[in-house]
Amino acid sequence: MNDHGRDVESQPLTPQPARAIEKTPMFTAMNAARYQRQTLIREIEASQPKLLCYVAGTKAPVDRFDTLGFVDMLHNVTPGEPIDLMLHTPGGDVDAAEKLITLVRNATGEEGQLRVIVPDYAKSAGTLMALGANTIIMSDSSELGPIDPQVSSKDGNGHDIVYSVLTYLTAYEEARQALTQTSDDEATRLTFDKFDPVIVRKFQSVRDRARLFAENLLKRRGANFSKIASELMDINRYPSHGQMIGWEAARTMGLPIEYLPPTAPLWRKYWALYCHLRLAIESEQRIFESNYVSISM
Repeated sequence: MNDHGRDVESQPLTPQPARAIEKTPMFTAMNAARYQRQTLIREIEASQPKLLCYVAGTKAPVDRFDTLGFVDMLHNVTPGEPIDLMLHTPGGDVDAAEKLITLVRNATGEEGQLRVIVPDYAKSAGTLMALGANTIIMSDSSELGPIDPQVSSKDGNGHDIVYSVLTYLTAYEEARQALTQTSDDEATRLTFDKFDPVIVRKFQSVRDRARLFAENLLKRRGANFSKIASELMDINRYPSHGQMIGWEAARTMGLPIEYLPPTAPLWRKYWALYCHLRLAIESEQRIFESNYVSISM
């Protein structure tokens, strides 16, 4: 019926084409850096496997909370497809590191290929994560580190002190042997009595946990897991926890290192992406990014 009260033959409605939803200029401007990074990721993926990026600030240790970011990055990954993981971290919780690298390895499958790209550094627990890769891509700026676990404990005044587990246990063993040889020496006994047996046992468990984790990851590739783990935990060779293990030393150990010179076009793209990611976060943040996901926490 029309406006004059007369019946009008109903006509089928012609579907209108859906209007493309456009990002507003302000939204686009606010997220321009992310779009630039993800465009670079897509350029890299044109000739390389799917790329996931985990870049942490200097005060953002590997933590179980990182699971959220890893699960999101893996959301659109087809099971069994090869994955490249860009990894930059100062280290952190060994148990969390195991969970994160297990998530990625499960996505590639037992026979799948995982490459870890280390643009700058992957220290301590980050090195442990890298051991789970079939290949570790490094250049002159890249470094791994010793896997001597670091444990925070409170002193008698309630202050937090970070202990090198292996250094503490070495000092304990030296004091124990000295006491065995000179049991009547008062100074030697006083030195030995400063070691807390509870802490000693705890640190022994932490040491054994880190070694077992490293060896289990290395076994997947049929590597000389015992030799490599021992070298990475050798505090005589690496007295500083932050000491650099470059690509040549890592390859000599038996790790599967693929070296790219700084001038290689692919490495230049990796480095440019890393710089963008690193500048996107503060020292206490980490960023998880792929061509689909972008999360900073």
